[in-house]
Amino acid sequence: MGREGESPDLSDEEEWESDAPELCGNLNKWTNYIHGWQQRFMALKDGTLVYYRTANETDFGCRGAISIQKAIVTPHEFDELRFDVAVNDCVWYLRATSVEEREKWIATLEAYRRSDVEKLKRHGSALSLTSNTQSSNSAKIKTLGLSEKLSECETFKDILCQQIDTLQSYFDACADIAEVLDPKSSVDSVDKPPHTTITKELLLQHGLHSVDFKGEAITFKATTTGILATISYCIELMAQREDQLKRRIDKESTARKAAEERCRSLENSQVAPISNKVVVKGGPDFQEGPHSQMGEEEFFDAVESELDRLEEELEKKEQLKNLVGGREDEEEPTSGFSNHKFGPEIESTAADQLKYAKLSVGPEEGVWELFAEEGEMKMYKREEEVNGMVVDPLKAIHQVTGVTARELCHYFFSPDVRTEWEHTIEHMSVVEEISEDTLIFLQIHKRIWPAAQRDALFWSHIRRVEPTESDVIDSWIVCNKSCEHPSAPLGAAGCLRVDLTVCFLCQTVLSPGKDKNDRRNLTCRITYCSVVNPGGWAPATVLRAVYKREYPRFLKRFTQYVIDKTKDKPIMW
Repeated sequence: MGREGESPDLSDEEEWESDAPELCGNLNKWTNYIHGWQQRFMALKDGTLVYYRTANETDFGCRGAISIQKAIVTPHEFDELRFDVAVNDCVWYLRATSVEEREKWIATLEAYRRSDVEKLKRHGSALSLTSNTQSSNSAKIKTLGLSEKLSECETFKDILCQQIDTLQSYFDACADIAEVLDPKSSVDSVDKPPHTTITKELLLQHGLHSVDFKGEAITFKATTTGILATISYCIELMAQREDQLKRRIDKESTARKAAEERCRSLENSQVAPISNKVVVKGGPDFQEGPHSQMGEEEFFDAVESELDRLEEELEKKEQLKNLVGGREDEEEPTSGFSNHKFGPEIESTAADQLKYAKLSVGPEEGVWELFAEEGEMKMYKREEEVNGMVVDPLKAIHQVTGVTARELCHYFFSPDVRTEWEHTIEHMSVVEEISEDTLIFLQIHKRIWPAAQRDALFWSHIRRVEPTESDVIDSWIVCNKSCEHPSAPLGAAGCLRVDLTVCFLCQTVLSPGKDKNDRRNLTCRITYCSVVNPGGWAPATVLRAVYKREYPRFLKRFTQYVIDKTKDKPIMW
């Protein structure tokens, strides 16, 4: 991948035609994974493509340059706005603002390349047999590459073949004269008179060849000199490349030895080895996008590796800190969302989600697939896609002891402790407090390379619900649903927006005839339902594999977190 400021060497001896077209303007250039596409001012001048940060910085020197003579311009196969300019291993990924602009840039760059090719052809013709001086000095021309010199050799070969044919014709004429002067050397001397008269016309006819022979001898010498000079230049170039390769190999060998030494030191210090499962590739084609060239297995390996890293960070974080409780109001939160613009939606969504959560996983809800089971926890899903994006509805059923429905829902809803159990959040803020039981959250999640970074904007509502089951003594629900808010516009932070609907229903069950103030007698049934559209272009198989891995982890981690937080505290009803 071409980095900013990196450009191949340009020769000061290169000459270009003054009538070649020139072009300048703003294009989007791929910089790196952190900054992505950035607008840069591009200029095509004297056969060199240069770029600046802005048009106002042209007086301060360019940030990079590429010789068009040596460049390969490639329109992207799928993206109609993108084209790549490459010189050896230096690649500039560029995007225009319109198809017409892209075609204009490509046509102009190709016009420069064609003008350079015609110039090379004229240079080769100048090395013809009529110019002995230029042929003998061709080895001094250092601006041409190895491929151009090989083309010169091919031209010299054709010319040399023509000269050999001309010289051969002269030798044939000399042989004819010798045969006339010496009849004994001829096979047919018996049929010919012993003394053939050599006429003036015969001598004149063959004598003229002596002049041609002298010129052909000079040009033959010039051609062979040119060939030898060009071959000498090619050998010199190959020797230079051999030296460069040797230096590169020595450098890589030194780096490899240093890396091996670091690995041995890490092994000796009993530090976990760095995973080398993911091969990081450069360029915008190797991240999440509509034209990503990453295979699904490689994409999943990269995501899985990043999730493992976040999991390790969470474990270290838990080891280094003592759990500190957030705000734990014993009073039940009051409701006051009815006059808000989201009031009707909150009321209807909470009722619908409560009904949906209480439905059994049976044929009346469609075909559910059990995809994860561990102890009391069972997770079901239905495979659904919207516009090619996975939005599988999920329902999880779990059961834990020692906590109440109020406690689980309180920690699930409370912004004070959200980052203690949700390790994928990079930043979380309360955009608006509608009431004590209803908040609007903006969550920016950590980026899991190669997937793009995502955020979620949703209202969250908590309420007590009347239990309808005979063995349930307390019941609470938390509903989350995506919404819009003027203080958090879509794409403001450069993130993809996740669309979600989540229901978290908890029901407290008391063992028959037992004291409800003893945690050992309490069991909480959990029903977790979600429909999440992650947006973007992540492969469906990768998303489903990540869901299968992460959802059970999330539910186990959260319930264990609540158990640890409440075990030495009074029961919250």
